[in-house]
Amino acid sequence: MKARTLASVAVAAWVVLVTSACGPEKSTEDADPKPSQPAASSTPTAKPSITPSATPTGDQPAPRTTEAAIERYEEFLHAVGREDIDTVCEVAGPAAKQAEDQGFGPCTATFQITFQMISPTQKKALQTATVDPTRVVELAPGKVEMPTESVKSSATFAEDELGSSTLEYLKNNWYITD
Repeated sequence: MKARTLASVAVAAWVVLVTSACGPEKSTEDADPKPSQPAASSTPTAKPSITPSATPTGDQPAPRTTEAAIERYEEFLHAVGREDIDTVCEVAGPAAKQAEDQGFGPCTATFQITFQMISPTQKKALQTATVDPTRVVELAPGKVEMPTESVKSSATFAEDELGSSTLEYLKNNWYITD
């Protein structure tokens, strides 16, 4: 029972971090996600790849498709399960930046605490979690919502534990913005 309570608090902290990012649209444009490691570029003017899984060639933008958004969100869920802070903060960059601007502290500090509060069972489940594409909602071109019930894993997550996430296509990739 105690582990379940801690897991609820941990995921609730994550939900607060992500959902506190609600605000003016301009703030998501101002929030530049920080890549965990720069990718090699074939030309001096090419933008570095932000995620190898979403941009397999390293030189091309991620596709602006719901499928690519799902892949990116799964990458985020797996990173949370592995406690991969660089990937978590990269994918959640815009939302994390807005939360930091609102006084929540930097993403790296906030998620390190959250990682310690998620149960080992939930972490393991997140490492292989998938998203059911039939439950994903396209809100607008370049903007999709991943409802809690779209996440399929060996552990069950309630809305108040995991929460829904909105991903937007910004700067040639998908990012959690809400």
